Amino acid sequence: MRVLSVNTGTARPLRVGARNVLSAIGKTPVAGPVTVGRLGLHGDEQADPSVHGGLDKAVYAYPCEHLDFWRTQRRLHGASLFDDTLAPGFMGENLSLHGLLEQQLWIGDELHFPNCVLRVTAPREPCYKFNAVMGLSQAGRLMMEHACPGFYLSVVKPGRIEAGQRFTCVPGLRGLSVLDAFAAKRIKHLR
Repeated sequence: MRVLSVNTGTARPLRVGARNVLSAIGKTPVAGPVTVGRLGLHGDEQADPSVHGGLDKAVYAYPCEHLDFWRTQRRLHGASLFDDTLAPGFMGENLSLHGLLEQQLWIGDELHFPNCVLRVTAPREPCYKFNAVMGLSQAGRLMMEHACPGFYLSVVKPGRIEAGQRFTCVPGLRGLSVLDAFAAKRIKHLR
């Protein structure tokens, strides 16, 4: 398991239909080590702290294995004219990961990086901003149907993270899986 990219972004206007809303979903890769504090990555912002950020959602991680699915969906639904590769950070993730999927994780599992430790706290819930960025009005529904939300992390041990680092997953109590936690949110998003 390794970090493909570390991504940060600032809050800025996002066009959603006929209005502009503040969003920090646009993340871009950062070169070199990035400091990880209790509230997340240095240089990263969240626009709506009621659903992103804070101690329990300090860092958002996304498995790169899902990107082919999203690229195909964007092409099939006319959101992309070409078979474009999705850049690191496109999903709004701080950490683009390889080798660790949601079905392997439980709330409370820890990811041990060389210089810091992060704990799995919750799956991501899709929102209207995600639909807008994807260019698909049903992107949130697709995320629910295909169980590919990524996951939030709290910071257990602050430190630094950088692209290319390997990490390990240390099991927690294993009471609630990430996908079971995600499934509990299905009704709200599949209406």
